[in-house]
Amino acid sequence: MEDLIIRPMTAGDVEDAERVSDEGFFELDTRMRRTAGPAPERRSTAHRAAWLERTHHLVRTDPGGCWVAEDTSGVVGTAVSFRRETLWCLATYAVLPGHQGRGIGAPLLAAALHHGRGCVRGMLSATGDQRAVRAYHRAGFELHPQMRLTGRVDRSAIPVDALAKVRDGSAGDVDLMDSLDRLARGAGHGVDHELMLRQWHLLVTDTTTGSGYVYVDERGRPALLAASDRRTGARLLWSALAEAHDQVTVGHVTGANQWVLDVGFAARLQLEQEGYLGLRGMKPPTPYVHSGALL
Repeated sequence: MEDLIIRPMTAGDVEDAERVSDEGFFELDTRMRRTAGPAPERRSTAHRAAWLERTHHLVRTDPGGCWVAEDTSGVVGTAVSFRRETLWCLATYAVLPGHQGRGIGAPLLAAALHHGRGCVRGMLSATGDQRAVRAYHRAGFELHPQMRLTGRVDRSAIPVDALAKVRDGSAGDVDLMDSLDRLARGAGHGVDHELMLRQWHLLVTDTTTGSGYVYVDERGRPALLAASDRRTGARLLWSALAEAHDQVTVGHVTGANQWVLDVGFAARLQLEQEGYLGLRGMKPPTPYVHSGALL
């Protein structure tokens, strides 16, 4: 496309990038909707605000990893990526419906991947969109199927000791959390903990028998969990589920984390397949439930 420009994202582009992402994923969810599944929805006001804050954060920390595709109509595609220590992650990648299949996605992804040069590991969370997963496979990512658990928690199944030794976390726990991140995925979240502490509720446990943390996001879902062992991970997941008062989703569950299924089935949640975890230079992290965008 002669009028297409791939350029670094600026703070002024973030709202346009959110619109592209929202429209792109809404169209994908509509196209791939399961017959018995809920009707796709656009982002809520709270979720949109969280998306905008996260992307502004990544534009500040990783300007070389955040890109937009622009033509005469405006911003039509976006790719947001970041590096933490020796790990490269893809947070968002979308092309506006009606502009897909026109050669926009490939140069966008290439620009984001260039930001990860020199990184020994890579992570991304992909939907089931076939064009995207083929592109990730060509880029050298192994694709690991993901699952999600959904439903209303059977509160009578919550173990009586689920909340034992689990407390509210704070910025004072960042060193502990980064050490757990490094054990699981080879790199700490670093400055991303500052963002998550503003947006989400943090639960932490740190005892002689195990340590770990879980963030509960603005939609009441366990958003990111890392633990030193599976038993501690299960205790933290139960603690997060205990905070749910309506429908809950535990997403981004890989086959390496069967302990999550143990908890989910005990809580009477329903299991579905959901997209792929793309990995390069690493095995699926465990005990770990990754964030879709901050990985």
